[in-house]
Amino acid sequence: MKIGIYPGSFDPITLGHLDIIIRASKLVDELVIGVLNNPAKKTVFNEAERVQLVERVLKEYKLGSNIKVEAFNGLSVDFANKKNASFIVRGLRAVTDFDYELQLAQTNHKMKPDIDTIFFTTRLEYSYLSSSTVREIASFGGDIKLFVPECIVQSVYDKYKAIRSV
Repeated sequence: MKIGIYPGSFDPITLGHLDIIIRASKLVDELVIGVLNNPAKKTVFNEAERVQLVERVLKEYKLGSNIKVEAFNGLSVDFANKKNASFIVRGLRAVTDFDYELQLAQTNHKMKPDIDTIFFTTRLEYSYLSSSTVREIASFGGDIKLFVPECIVQSVYDKYKAIRSV
């Protein structure tokens, strides 16, 4: 069985993430979307909320027969090893991503030689898109409908409304 993992914060999941999930899921028997819980990274959505948002998107797009969502802590390569994955999926938006991602892939390969990294270049229409961009737009009440799956738009707005009311 060929297993791949696609790790990330998914804070929140974007249309760019979704595109990579759809494309990567065609290459494997099982794709595990690893929602990273990194205490050093301040997220807007907590771990459970991020898992729930990803699961909602998978259900809405009728994906999931070979896709699973799981939260994890620690190194992506250790998570991949635990899941018996053959490779880690990473997205590249621009040349600026490449240096960091290549260094990470080489480090992971040194630690676990049996686990490769597969890079997906983002489709042109998502090359500028990041979760941090979505968060900034949403924090000011801007329109995020072009950036995240429709089924989570209201959840993102609701989260920022809750944050502002605190």
